[in-house]
Formats: sequence, structure tokens, C-alpha cells
Amino acid sequence: MQQGLEVKSLTTIEDMKVVQKLEAEVWEMEPIPIHQTITAVKNGGIMLGAFYNGELVGFSYGFPGFDRGKSFLCSHMLGIHKNHRDKGIGALLKEAQKEEAIRLGYELIRWTFDPLQSRNGYLNLSKLKGICNEYAVNCYGEMEDGINKGLPSDRFNIEWWIRSQHVNDNLHNYSEPVRPFRWELTEEGFPILTNIDGDMRHIADSDDVVSIPIPLQFNELKVANPALALQWRNNTRAIFQTLFSKGYTAFSMTKENEIIYMNLIKRDRLKLEKEG
Repeated sequence: MQQGLEVKSLTTIEDMKVVQKLEAEVWEMEPIPIHQTITAVKNGGIMLGAFYNGELVGFSYGFPGFDRGKSFLCSHMLGIHKNHRDKGIGALLKEAQKEEAIRLGYELIRWTFDPLQSRNGYLNLSKLKGICNEYAVNCYGEMEDGINKGLPSDRFNIEWWIRSQHVNDNLHNYSEPVRPFRWELTEEGFPILTNIDGDMRHIADSDDVVSIPIPLQFNELKVANPALALQWRNNTRAIFQTLFSKGYTAFSMTKENEIIYMNLIKRDRLKLEKEG
């Protein structure tokens, strides 16, 4: 752990007030009411804070969920102060959340993320080994915060099977990925898919790993060329929905220059059973 950095559970009203300040800074919107967060924390929810030299610089918040007779932890928010990003704090918070969730008896943690946000995707899939085969179109409606404004709020629904072999075993041997989608750089230096309709017809229904390109720097692309950002949203929506309908599951990411590839494989190839 980084020197001067401490992760701890937050359980008091005063803790929730400090979280609210950071939440407002990160998303530039009204924070969650304290009566909601404190109630969740007292009833199976988890609020964790990352403190650097005593100052809150990151937090994660989750509350209990329930689906078809099974309980899980719904991890609703993870935020890092802009001056402390890319330091591994998000991964530390998620690992601490995993440990606390296991202590409370959870086996599954679920959350959403924008599949075009490559930093979040790399953390969620490659580092934490979450998986996804469910695509939610415009999940939260039109959002007005600084990160999401201007695009449909499409999301991946992540499953993190925290006691599974897939999460806890580092030995995964899969075939070299197939890359059916071609791309090139625009005059602005941003990637663009070149033949989405033609390439869509070449998606095979097989046991191969399939890699889908997304922009590495999507936020910069969105500011410079909103029309291209919307094109990426619509194209990748169609691609992921098609692959998910064939039984594929997103499970990792691979960085390569201006592109990061999202890797998918048939769900039954993943070791999701509980260890032991």
C-alpha cells in the first residue's frame, strides 16, 4: 500500500458528510442524501474510504441487492479525487470491498460501468476479473454530470464472483484472440471503425476469444468530436449486444496504442464456481 494511504470502513454520519464533499467534486452533481447512505451501511451495505495523510481521496459505496432468491452486494459508486487518480487507489478500494463483502457472507458483487471508459474497464475486467454479458441501453437516462453529459448512458452490468476460481486463480490459458473489426485513425488522431456492417457479418459463433476495439482516450475524443463519440456508442452497442446474444462474456482488456481491446469468450469457458 502507498505510504500515507489508509483504507477503512466508514460508518458514522460525520463520515457520510465527508464522502458527500468528495462525491460532489468527482461527479459535479448533488451527492446521495446521508439518510440513504447511513441506512444502507447499517443494513448490510459497505462504505469504504481511502485516506492519504488523513484526507479522504477516494471512496466506494455499495448496498444489498436481491435477485431471483440470491442476495448480492450492489456496488453503486467508486470515486477518486482528480489529483489522486492512476495511483492504484481504485483497485485498493475494490480489494478492501471484496474482503469486507466476504466477511459479511456475500459471494457476488455487481455494479455498472460505461464500456467506453477504458480506465474503468481495465480495472473491472483485467485487474479485478469481473465479467459481463449483460448490456443496459441508456441505463440511467440522460445524465448531466461532467463525465456522462452528451451521450446515452449505456452500461455493462458487471458480475464479480469474489469466491470463484476465475477471480482467485491467476492461471488462465485461452487461445489467441480473433479481431474481426478494423479501425484507422482520423485526421485528429482518434480511432474510427472502418467497416462495421461488413465486419459484423464475420462474427463467428465459436469458442475463440473475440477482441473488440474501443478508444483508449474516450473522454478526450468525446470533447473534440462528439459525433464520433456517438458513433462509437452506437457501433459498440450493436457489437456487444450481438456477442452477448451468442453467449459471449467480456472478461479482460488488452492495451495497444490508441486502442484498447475488450476480450470476450463463451461464459461456460470461465471458472465461476466457488473455490473449495
